[in-house]
Amino acid sequence: MTHPTNSLAEASSSYLRSAMHQPVEWHEWGSEAFARAAGEDRPILLDIGAVWCHWCHVMDRESYEDPHLAEVINQNFIAVKVDRDERPDVDTRYQAAVAAISGQNGWPLTAVLTPQGQPFFGGTYFPREDRYGRPGFERVLRSMVEAWKTRREEVLESADSVVAAIEYNENFAGRAGHLSMEIVDQMVTSALEKFDRHNGGFGAQPKFGHPSAIDLLLDVAGRTGNDAAREAATVTLEKMARGGVYDQLGGGFHRYSVDERWVVPHFEKMLYDNAELLKNYVHAFQSYVDPELARVARDIIRWMDASLTDRERGGFYASQDADIDLDDDGDYFTWTKAEAAAVLTPEEMEIAAVYYDIGDLGDMHHNPAKNVLHVKQSLEAVAGRTGKSREEAGRLLAAAHAHLLAARGERPTPFIDTTVYTNWNALAVSSYLQAAQVLRLPEVKAFALLTLDRLLREGVHAERGLAHVIAYTGGGDTKWVAGGLDDYAFLIHACLDGWLATGAATYYQAALGLAERMVTEFYDTAGGGFFDATAKGPELLGVLAARRKPLQDSPTPAGNPAAASALLRLEALNGRADLREKAEDTLEAFAGVVSHFGLYAGTYGLALERLLLPPVQVVVIGDDAAADELEAAGTVGYAVNKSVIRLQRAQVGEELPPVLTETLPLLPDLKGERSFAVVCRGTSCLPPTSDPDQLLKLLQN
Repeated sequence: MTHPTNSLAEASSSYLRSAMHQPVEWHEWGSEAFARAAGEDRPILLDIGAVWCHWCHVMDRESYEDPHLAEVINQNFIAVKVDRDERPDVDTRYQAAVAAISGQNGWPLTAVLTPQGQPFFGGTYFPREDRYGRPGFERVLRSMVEAWKTRREEVLESADSVVAAIEYNENFAGRAGHLSMEIVDQMVTSALEKFDRHNGGFGAQPKFGHPSAIDLLLDVAGRTGNDAAREAATVTLEKMARGGVYDQLGGGFHRYSVDERWVVPHFEKMLYDNAELLKNYVHAFQSYVDPELARVARDIIRWMDASLTDRERGGFYASQDADIDLDDDGDYFTWTKAEAAAVLTPEEMEIAAVYYDIGDLGDMHHNPAKNVLHVKQSLEAVAGRTGKSREEAGRLLAAAHAHLLAARGERPTPFIDTTVYTNWNALAVSSYLQAAQVLRLPEVKAFALLTLDRLLREGVHAERGLAHVIAYTGGGDTKWVAGGLDDYAFLIHACLDGWLATGAATYYQAALGLAERMVTEFYDTAGGGFFDATAKGPELLGVLAARRKPLQDSPTPAGNPAAASALLRLEALNGRADLREKAEDTLEAFAGVVSHFGLYAGTYGLALERLLLPPVQVVVIGDDAAADELEAAGTVGYAVNKSVIRLQRAQVGEELPPVLTETLPLLPDLKGERSFAVVCRGTSCLPPTSDPDQLLKLLQN
């Protein structure tokens, strides 16, 4: 039987297409929907969600698939559905609007707008009928219709005040006269005050990873010897990796934990979370050389390689759903004791039950027998408790892990959104390249470069600029969605990491070209800082004309400090004062307010360190085992202002960024055959060395 479809059947987004059989007459975001709303004098019902969002699908099934409720919507509203991953510019503005109206936001985001797109009512999930202390959705909709028809003036006045609140709240104006490391110290102090020493992480439940804040703590700990910062970062990484928020079988992190112990997660897995957390584990390993940190990093890559990558063309996929359908809650990832025992030998079960805390009473509210696998005791403790040697317990645990993973592979797999987004892919490219250098993973490096080449080839257009979407799930023609500040800033970083990995001038030139375009499109020449989206173009519909200057990590790195950091990295290579001035102006624009954001402004703290600390460049020249040892020594100790590049002798004579062109060709060691390293701090370089131990001493000093 063929079901009728609405206009979302023509959408590119897999999330929007999932609603094409709903009886609601959905429109995509665009001028057609707004013109119809204005022509028919109807309010707009805006629904913003994502393919990975459990409660979005719940609301779809309860309300939007209900023919009676659909009739109410179709007769009284123009319905518009938005994929928040595809249109982050739309999502961020209406999230701010709904927060101003109701004090809450999230997904699904439900808002009622004037025909011009100004919001006058909003919330998140609404049940079909009155429950959970929330009004039923039909009652909400009918009250909005009544307000639109009988209290129009009041509605319009409310909408005007909401738009004003968006523009005020989203700019974070707070220029200060002096940028100093005191701001970083204040941010670190704020994070440490929220640190949960018992469970790791920051604050109470729900708990998120805060990758930029962790990197800031790691940097400060390494640079100043701050033991509290070290403890907060390393304990958090250890507890997260042992918790259920980490997929103990498949690898990779779920989006967040609903409890303070990291046991029960929201089970969706996001590319951006895993890309940024991968950096954390790599950076922590650089500083503390704990093999467990390297193991977790490799395990994240294992999952990303297997589940989130286009191995042939390059590209990282966006996300994996939490559920198979609405009747389960992470059932793919969880186990009853009987389910585990059915696929393990008694000896394997004895070890696995203790190690992964598999019991008759599990962790899930919807099914108390379901266990979220998490590591409650060390392998040594499990061996002692079961009367086995550590080696025997380890062998049995490895066998149990393999059997559980194979059995899980027979279950229906949650949907993977294979959309390739520029901003998230750029984060993943940077993470892979950094992991490849530190952990010596050449295949990881090769895939990152394959992806970077695809982003530059398919995403960069001479006239239109940078695309936000490279490819959609299902293939076919890709709809043009203009890249925002995040896309540009993250891709500049990825290009610079590509240059560090290869010495290829094309990546440096690509980074410079993107930076110049980013400044042209987004930089505020009057007030300093960057807007998140361009003010150009014919379709600044609804509140898209509201100018935002993102400062807060949410949870991806905030656009303004990420952009400032990118400009500073370029300035360190080419000495261009205009790039440094714009970066400094950007950071100054927020200096008066940023300390109030604490661990939610970790990216700002890292950018400020780049500004105030001289850049340290370790250049390794050679192509043999001795050069490998020098490169490995150069990566020891994470510091945000340190970079390590490997060059061949022939590359020194080729096109290099201006700062290196002024120094490297003059080195007398180039005439010899031995591999060597040179450490440059700011614009001065130390004498070359071929001794890895000497290189470590130079860096420590």
